Amino acid sequence: MDKLYNILFSTRLTAILFLLFGASMGVATFIENDYGTQASKALVYNTWWFELIMLIFVLNFIGNIFKYRLFRKEKISVLLFHLAFILILLGAGITRYISFEGMMPIQEGQTTDKMLSEKTYLTVIVDDDKDQLEINKRYFFARIPKEDKGFISTASRFFDVIRGGNGFSFKADFRKQPVTINYVDYVPNAYEELQPDDSGEEYLHFVESAGGRHDHYIKKGTVVNIHNILVAFEKPVEGAINIFTQQDTLRIKTPFEGNYMTMATKNTGLVAKDSVQTFNLRSLYNIGNMQFVVPEPPTKGNLAIVSGNKGQHPADMLTIEVVTANEKKKVTLFGNKYANMPPEQFSLDGLNFRISYGAKQLELPFAIKLRDFQLDRYPGSMSPKSYASEVTVYDHGKNFDFRIFMNNILDHKGYRFFQSSYDDSGPIEETHLSVNHDAVGTWITYIGYAMLFLGLLMILFSKHTRFANLKKQLKSIKKKKEALLMVVMLCSLMAFSQERHQHRLTEQQIDSILEAQKVSVAHAERFGKLVIQDAGGRMKPVNTFASELLRKVSKKDSYLDIDANQVIVSMVTNPKIWYEVPVIFIKKDNTKVRDILGIPKNQKYARLSDFFDNDIRYKLRDEVAKAHKKRIKNKYEQSIIAIDGRVNLLYQAIEGNIFKFFPIKGDPNHKWFSYVERGSIFKGKDSLNASYMLPLYSDALYKGLATNDYSKADEYLNLIHNYQRKVGNDVIPSDKKIKLELFYNKYDIFRNLFWQYMLAGLLLFIVVIIEIFNSSKGIRTLIKIGSFLITALFLYHTVGLGIRWYISGHAPWSNGYESMIYVAWATMLFGIILGRKSA
Repeated sequence: MDKLYNILFSTRLTAILFLLFGASMGVATFIENDYGTQASKALVYNTWWFELIMLIFVLNFIGNIFKYRLFRKEKISVLLFHLAFILILLGAGITRYISFEGMMPIQEGQTTDKMLSEKTYLTVIVDDDKDQLEINKRYFFARIPKEDKGFISTASRFFDVIRGGNGFSFKADFRKQPVTINYVDYVPNAYEELQPDDSGEEYLHFVESAGGRHDHYIKKGTVVNIHNILVAFEKPVEGAINIFTQQDTLRIKTPFEGNYMTMATKNTGLVAKDSVQTFNLRSLYNIGNMQFVVPEPPTKGNLAIVSGNKGQHPADMLTIEVVTANEKKKVTLFGNKYANMPPEQFSLDGLNFRISYGAKQLELPFAIKLRDFQLDRYPGSMSPKSYASEVTVYDHGKNFDFRIFMNNILDHKGYRFFQSSYDDSGPIEETHLSVNHDAVGTWITYIGYAMLFLGLLMILFSKHTRFANLKKQLKSIKKKKEALLMVVMLCSLMAFSQERHQHRLTEQQIDSILEAQKVSVAHAERFGKLVIQDAGGRMKPVNTFASELLRKVSKKDSYLDIDANQVIVSMVTNPKIWYEVPVIFIKKDNTKVRDILGIPKNQKYARLSDFFDNDIRYKLRDEVAKAHKKRIKNKYEQSIIAIDGRVNLLYQAIEGNIFKFFPIKGDPNHKWFSYVERGSIFKGKDSLNASYMLPLYSDALYKGLATNDYSKADEYLNLIHNYQRKVGNDVIPSDKKIKLELFYNKYDIFRNLFWQYMLAGLLLFIVVIIEIFNSSKGIRTLIKIGSFLITALFLYHTVGLGIRWYISGHAPWSNGYESMIYVAWATMLFGIILGRKSA
């Protein structure tokens, strides 16, 4: 017993558990990437051995608290550290076993208290027309293709063997009649595919587009029901759309009138009711409120269920066998999370069965009505810019309205509702709200992380931890680590000496045009001092706006040797050339987008014109629409949305919509407008100013380019500046604030801080290592110099943070970038304080 006690509560076991836990999580991440979320849960996260690791973790931490008597005052920091891990694991357990999440689809005008679970269940309902038995079982499935080789697939098969595979079997008695359910097969992201075989049956490939593409294979001599419309192939059926062969030619006879369009030629024709007509392949038919196409002649083959792309085929296939006393039947089910599939219904041995696989419908203690779904698209495209749900919560007389949108979460009675996605393919818009019910687990986990952070801080300051003896330990290893020092220094210098190379692709003809029209840096800087209102309503210098625009579109601060100010001047005065400038950044690994655009696979930047075909259709329209509707997006879908954002931003810049230079006198919302909005917005003298200032400025600028005399163009810039000050004085920033923002932009404080911190830190690190072996006066002086440099850089960092706070008008942690620089500042502050404490 003592031996078991010593093993279970040993720090050696703690280290082993951390290694096992970390390795398992790492492998599970790759499994999820290769085989899907359910596979990672089936093989790792929801297995008995992974849960056993977490249970032993908790027991180990609890045992260590008593074994090392951590309730003592001097051990309070270590106690907090142990309690933190216990609470984090406890919170994770509550989240897994008690909490739940799901999806609530609501059509506009609809009120519902139902949601669909994220978890998938096998539901079996048995009845004999009198009594009923319902069984809900949750299983996790994984399928690793036999042809897959490599470490992850081998590890996946090993984990699959440990858990016992997909197989399951359970029994139930219904009124003394035995019922057994056995596992047969599982296919993730399943769809039906016709595999050609000359000895197989003949099928007609029928593709319809109700709510998205759906492929149907209609066997010769059969009739199928597709969205309540009968379609027959080589089997005349009254009231059906009949497709059949007559004199070696496909014909169609339909009870509905309709039309068709041949996709290759765009030729159109009518389909007469109850009339035999020639059926055209690869033509889009619109008959009986259904659109369909037959892409190829009837083919012989065998139908097979195969695994496909998750985005196109979200449903999984589960085949089971139902066994009663005297009969048995195989049943194939399709389902997935957030989807409530209709059950398969049949009878065996006098018992009625309804069996389904997929999400469960859960009931909330209150109802939500979708009053209005608001979808805002980017001008000139179908790409969504933002979307929100105006809802009313009905809770037993306690009703209230709320607007759910990105980062504005409805939190009510422990339920949190997030704006997830939407569906606008039908006649009524439908919002998809992600629902999370995990208040207890979340708060316990948060408390655990807070205690972990507090414990780590107290460990750093405590006199009874290893950190207090750091200097003694460093001195004791001086004589043993000289060789290691040389290796570390060499590796550090090698890493520091690496260079980055940027590959830039240019179009000679376009570059020469831009070079000829490039204004002087001095004049561009004067243009950069004008004020502009961005999409969020913030007033900022054009210089800031230009830098942000160029970085968002191209991930650079300039185009060739043309800086951001010069680029904006060119876009305002000669926008058409920018349709052909290769400036839209595309990630290196996104070859699929390059294939869609028709550009070389090694081309880093695309032109705006590359995104449109000869009919001015947006090439990424379908890809963007599919990506936005996905709740959980893969890397490709995230990349598509990012590229689409860059395209829309550049398009709006070229069209002039986002260059909001002109305020309107007396506007209650202090909204500024662009030159292109002059006709519908501005009246009277305002209209004259908005209509003529920019054209006159552009004309003067072209003349100035030829003579290198920008005095006339400068006069018009002053007119615009004075108009902004006069009409928009209530919201325009002061000259002091604008100058400070231009200073901030010019010196790019935080970008330079990166390498400055790195150099000073590397210098101090090298000197401190040398000081371990040679604590001379000169070395100590160098340490003081290094510490002074770090402190000076921290003060510079603080000044930059203060400037950003002042010019933005909000605390500098409102987005990811600001949070990062703030966390860096806080880290440096703690480092300096702790460094002085340990000196």
